[in-house]
Amino acid sequence: MIVTLTLNGDSRSVEIDGHESLLRMLREQLDAPGAKSACEQGECGSCTVVMDEDIVCSCLVLAADAEGAVVTTVEGLGTPERLHPVQQAFVDHGAVQCGFCTPGLIVAAAHLFATEAAPAQDRIREALAGNLCRCTGYGAIERALQSLIDEGAT
Repeated sequence: MIVTLTLNGDSRSVEIDGHESLLRMLREQLDAPGAKSACEQGECGSCTVVMDEDIVCSCLVLAADAEGAVVTTVEGLGTPERLHPVQQAFVDHGAVQCGFCTPGLIVAAAHLFATEAAPAQDRIREALAGNLCRCTGYGAIERALQSLIDEGAT
């Protein structure tokens, strides 16, 4: 089966098996390894992407269901030369530890800031609730995102 989608602004087509997940298709066939494979049960958020303007765990979405979809991964948010404001805030405030959960957290946070310019602290926590991190108490992440609000950088 051929799936055609818009990935990070580019039209892409790929042949898939009928049972393949969006996560596997992204990582193994579309050169978008930022979404991480961890729990593969939709519990950890490491595979978070935006699909048709909604946050999804790509491990729970069949690749076939991405037909005609617009998908944004962490690779589509910024470039090495010009990071997305959320990416830059994570760097500036030490919100990256081992980095495994970071792409999912950044995608979730960028989606939040795309829909709300200055979310309240409880909204930030709610938006990130589906993303688990074993390395941090989330303080640096919250400070990084609060800095975006304080600086009006989103």
